[in-house]
Amino acid sequence: MKVRLFRQRTVWCPTWLGWLCLLPLLGALPVWWLWSGEAFLSLTAPQAAELLVVEGWIGRAGMTAAKAEFESGCYRWVIVTGGHPGEGGWMEERRSFAEMAAQELVRLGIPCERVIIASNGEADARRTYRSAVAAREVLAALKIEPRTVNVLTQGTHSRRSRLVFSKVLGPHVQVGVISWNPPRSMEGRWWQSSERAKEFVTETAGYWFEALAGSGRWMRRTSVGVVAAVSDPTPAGTATSAGTPHSR
Repeated sequence: MKVRLFRQRTVWCPTWLGWLCLLPLLGALPVWWLWSGEAFLSLTAPQAAELLVVEGWIGRAGMTAAKAEFESGCYRWVIVTGGHPGEGGWMEERRSFAEMAAQELVRLGIPCERVIIASNGEADARRTYRSAVAAREVLAALKIEPRTVNVLTQGTHSRRSRLVFSKVLGPHVQVGVISWNPPRSMEGRWWQSSERAKEFVTETAGYWFEALAGSGRWMRRTSVGVVAAVSDPTPAGTATSAGTPHSR
């Protein structure tokens, strides 16, 4: 028996004319991304949903936008997500982003029985994934089974948020998304602002990793430590145990 360690294959390579045709196309893709990538990532595609998910890290101004969205739609509940900030949040008390967001929404006038807290421990690099899992566990604990949800988050993070929440909540839930930006923050191009440039680079890497790598973090068996509660509007109030939403 003849043993072969190598075998001959024919490899097709572009001719010089082929390269002349391919190079403009290959060069056009990064140019398009640099020019239009921020708009691509800042997706706004809402659904006719009964549930609004708000990522609490977007801050107090974001809660004003969340209140306006809640009142303009046909929402029954708003879930606020987020863990404990590493170096303080956007309020004086050391509370989770979810708790701070809930307090602010109630202060703005949303009925406290409509605000559900989904706090998920420390805020870290996996905050979107942990927020989605926390929201899923809160919905299960409260026996709420929405068919559609909208996620309100900030800027270029929105497309990745929709992707992660879609994976975590499963194919039976349609996920829409609303991209919000602070007033006057989107003036000019992204490369004219160091903060926007940093966000664009980070979200570019994060979105394409989530879309192409398929890390498997969203498997339904995954769980996180969650505080699930209907909001207590008092600043010093503690979250009640997960249960059926109640009126005050």
